[in-house]
Amino acid sequence: MGMKTKPVLAASVGAVAVCSIVAALLLVSGEDEASASACGAKFGLAGAEGFGGAIELVSETGETVTDKEIFTRPSLLYFGYTYCPDVCPIDSVRNADAVDVLKERGIDVQPVLVSLDWGRDDAEAMANYTQSLHPDMLGLSGSEAQIRATAKAYRVYFSIPDPTAEDYWIDHSTFSYFVVPGHGVVDFYKRELPPNELADRVQCILDNLSSPK
Repeated sequence: MGMKTKPVLAASVGAVAVCSIVAALLLVSGEDEASASACGAKFGLAGAEGFGGAIELVSETGETVTDKEIFTRPSLLYFGYTYCPDVCPIDSVRNADAVDVLKERGIDVQPVLVSLDWGRDDAEAMANYTQSLHPDMLGLSGSEAQIRATAKAYRVYFSIPDPTAEDYWIDHSTFSYFVVPGHGVVDFYKRELPPNELADRVQCILDNLSSPK
């Protein structure tokens, strides 16, 4: 699920990591199982052995923010980086298109992009990048420690094979996550899902999701 074809060993390690991520995402809580079935979603992930939770990153405005400040409304969360030549822009545009479809239906969802590239993606770079994709997209970056902690919290696989290279690439998983305040991560989406179908899933979840306790 990286941006380019790379050596077999790296691909194998990535495949194992992604399989572990999928296994974690398939955990379902009994209370929301009926709604999950109706929407094709996997509910209850935020409470599954620490999936998601408290994080701290740097906003595109330069301010340090926490998950409480990031996810103030339903959000489509994606992990990538601004130097990604193909996969990240395509996936981010798909999410942005889904957000626009939802807006036409009267549903407010925020697109969020977390950079995995602490060496090149600062607040200014994230602001310029997200504005080119969607006016409401929130870009987040941070230090190596902050980004690694966030990726670990959301079980995102990524690898930088040669960070000393002049134009290094980052291999990473490409799931998008639907995060709802008070619930955490309630669904995830593969990159092959079209914008309209993604919007349908999100709408169904919001229509059926029980109020947080």
